[in-house]
Amino acid sequence: MSGTLFTKIINREIPADIVYEDDLSLAFKDINPQAPIHLLIIPKKPIATTNDMEEGDRELIGHLFLVASRLAAEMGFAEQGYRAVMNCNEHGGQTVYHIHLHLLAGKAMGWPPYTDKLKQA
Repeated sequence: MSGTLFTKIINREIPADIVYEDDLSLAFKDINPQAPIHLLIIPKKPIATTNDMEEGDRELIGHLFLVASRLAAEMGFAEQGYRAVMNCNEHGGQTVYHIHLHLLAGKAMGWPPYTDKLKQA
C-alpha cells in the first residue's frame, strides 16, 4: 500500500488540489470529475478496499462521512443534495486500492448511477 497514488498525495510526493485535511483524513478534488463538484475523501490509514475494513476502523469510516457532510455544508450544496459513495474492487469501479469516499454534487444525480444497460445474467 505504501506506493498507492493516494499515499503519495498524503505524503505530498505528488500534487493534489487539497480542500480539507485533519489528523485522520484528506480531501481533494478528483482529477477526472464525474460531476461539477467531485471530491475524494481518503483516510490517512491505508486500507485497500471496503472488504479490508476491520471493526477498529468503525470510527475512521464514520469520520470520512462526517467530513463529507461538513464539506457539503461549507461549500453550500448540502441542502440541494449530493452523493457520497465508496467503490469496492474492479467490478465495483475501484481503480485506486486505498479506500476513498467520492463526494459528488452540483447536478441532479440519477439512478442507477451508470449509463450502461443492465445485462441479464
